[in-house]
Amino acid sequence: MDYVIDIEAEKSEILKRYRALLRACKPTLQKGDKKMIRQAFDLAVESHKDMRRKSGEPYIYHPIAVAQIAAEEIGLGTTSIVCALLHDVVEDTHITLEDIERDFGKKCAKIIDGLTKISGVFDANSSIQAENFRKMLLTLADDVRVILIKLADRLHNMRTMNFMPRDKQLKISSETVYLYAPLAHRLGLYAIKSELEDLSMKYMEPDTYKFIAQKLNEKKAERERFIKEFIGPINSILKEQGLEADVVGRPKSIHSIWNKMKKKSIPFEEVYDLFAIRIILDSKPENEKSDCWKAYSIVTDLYRPNPDRLRDWVSSPKANGYESLHTTVMGTKGQWVEVQIRTQRMNEIAEKGFAAHWKYKESSNDSGLDQWVHKVRELLSNPEANALDFLDDFKMNLFSDEIFIFTPKGDLIQLPTDATALDFAFEIHTDIGARCIGAKVNHKLVPLSHKLQNGDQVEVITSGKQTPKEDWLGFVVTAKAKGKIKSSLKEEKRKIAEDGKEILERKLKSLKINYNTENIQKLSYYFKLQTTQDLFYNVAKGFIDLKDLKEYAAAEKSVDQKSPQAMDTERIQAMIKEVKTNAADVLLIGEDLQKIDYKLANCCNPIPGDDVFGFITVSDGIKIHRTNCPNAAKLMSSFGYRIVKAKWNSQKQVAFLTGLRITGIDEVGLINNLTQVISNDFKVNMRSITFDTDEGIFNGTIMMYVNDTQHLDNLIAKLKHVKGITDVTRFDHNPETLSVKN
Repeated sequence: MDYVIDIEAEKSEILKRYRALLRACKPTLQKGDKKMIRQAFDLAVESHKDMRRKSGEPYIYHPIAVAQIAAEEIGLGTTSIVCALLHDVVEDTHITLEDIERDFGKKCAKIIDGLTKISGVFDANSSIQAENFRKMLLTLADDVRVILIKLADRLHNMRTMNFMPRDKQLKISSETVYLYAPLAHRLGLYAIKSELEDLSMKYMEPDTYKFIAQKLNEKKAERERFIKEFIGPINSILKEQGLEADVVGRPKSIHSIWNKMKKKSIPFEEVYDLFAIRIILDSKPENEKSDCWKAYSIVTDLYRPNPDRLRDWVSSPKANGYESLHTTVMGTKGQWVEVQIRTQRMNEIAEKGFAAHWKYKESSNDSGLDQWVHKVRELLSNPEANALDFLDDFKMNLFSDEIFIFTPKGDLIQLPTDATALDFAFEIHTDIGARCIGAKVNHKLVPLSHKLQNGDQVEVITSGKQTPKEDWLGFVVTAKAKGKIKSSLKEEKRKIAEDGKEILERKLKSLKINYNTENIQKLSYYFKLQTTQDLFYNVAKGFIDLKDLKEYAAAEKSVDQKSPQAMDTERIQAMIKEVKTNAADVLLIGEDLQKIDYKLANCCNPIPGDDVFGFITVSDGIKIHRTNCPNAAKLMSSFGYRIVKAKWNSQKQVAFLTGLRITGIDEVGLINNLTQVISNDFKVNMRSITFDTDEGIFNGTIMMYVNDTQHLDNLIAKLKHVKGITDVTRFDHNPETLSVKN
């Protein structure tokens, strides 16, 4: 439907939205703030007056909405509201940073500069998204508000993405679920994290999203009745004990329900904890901990708790400041219910994360968040970090849970789950890590690779002769350890390469080959080495000798004179444009949807009917992946420039290999009945069948050739009706580890 423009109605709507923004800002407004916000609003309206969004709406709706999210959902103040309103003006209009600084001050100019610098992060043409993400995080070292406003910007874009083309929706959703949602989680913005995940799923897996949303809606009244009955007795006893509290039921996000279904391989009906009960106590600061435990005692007296499901983040808060008691109890109808107990202060920090910390900040500089920002700065300060290595290391550290480790003196050190004794050594000090030869964990000698458990006490053993080793990278998990090991190894490699450079110069002289930049570049490309330093290193180590150089000299005459980069670019373009005669014409690829040679990815095994995209690999041509492939998010967000459109062309019938996992009750003739349906009724060729029975339970897998998803869905439906079969699910065979060389 076309957007009909009514200028007067739009003016009225813009003012209405502005007033709503002012209401959201009211709790933080101080003298002069309203005037400053009005000034920013007027400048934004004037700057964007001729611009429209994809939906046809005035562009100004977007900055107002971003400012509203920053104020209402993140709890940011006037400076952030001004920056949110103006976050696109420097990039999109004639307004300069000098203009911003003159009218709104240095702080606003610096934040808007940060937002402008990172506005290109993950844009459609950006080829090294990881490096841009690094730039984005570097701004965190100056002012974390840049990241918070960026999250508000991404959230509004996700909420209004229905007018975007399908390929853009997939790309933006992938980046969101891969980077932005975990970043919101780590900053303590749980509501925003959940919504970003749900909105990403809405575009990446629309059918599953609609299915779960519909199921949740069907049971809404029943669920609300259950919550009312469950919290009634809790409210009564809290009042009797003199505890002021709000007790509310909160539905789980669609994304978290889907994750549980996948993780446990269960249907929607078997996901019992579809909601959580939250008890928010109105406590004085000195009574917070004791009030939380009193409430816990009341809940567990009324309902039987699961002893394995108590999580105490009140005594040891998470690194992002999150504090809460979580327990799971059995309701009156035999249903497990998650109960979260926290105070109003804890709840505000859980809802608004980083922003709420400023409000409650003590004079001490020892809060978990300050430590976290310090770690981020430390990590970003390594100038040699390769962009993609950096992204993987950072993501792993930024988005993982913590364990708490004690030093011999009883100090507490926070590390990510799966951290090793060597990670602990580097956390104490980089020099201690570099010289570490072993450790004592709980007074017992262990190797460097020993994985630490929550509560371990660790003593590091060092030696002056020790230096970082290449194999250390195989088991350390913290970015600090990886960064230090890599830079030490690089320094060692650099020294060896210096020697190699001199050796190579002498060898080339003996072959009468000029030692110049062009010839060194050609040599590197000939020996398939990424850098000239790699070339010098290989020469010094004896991996390239005089015989190899003679072969190069002979081949030199026929070597293509083009630069490696030009050859690589042309190869990729040719791969997209060239129509191969042997290409199976069931897939159309690229912007013009041509018939191009391709391979199906083993990690997700797509078949016709699946939603798919093409990925240009360095050495294996174009590979086709399903959009819900476990590797899709990483490919799309890290290598967006290598993604091409792909669409099934239904004209040609080709058989595709896929797998089914079947469970049921072991009965006489069960396998015969299954193969009867597959071979006779559906005329499907089977490649292999394996099955096992254990105490009367049948588990089987069948690899077979089908035409498309409809053919497969019909077969699954028929198999489910075979007597004794309880479940039939498709699975992806040959799971492969994602390894993409840039």
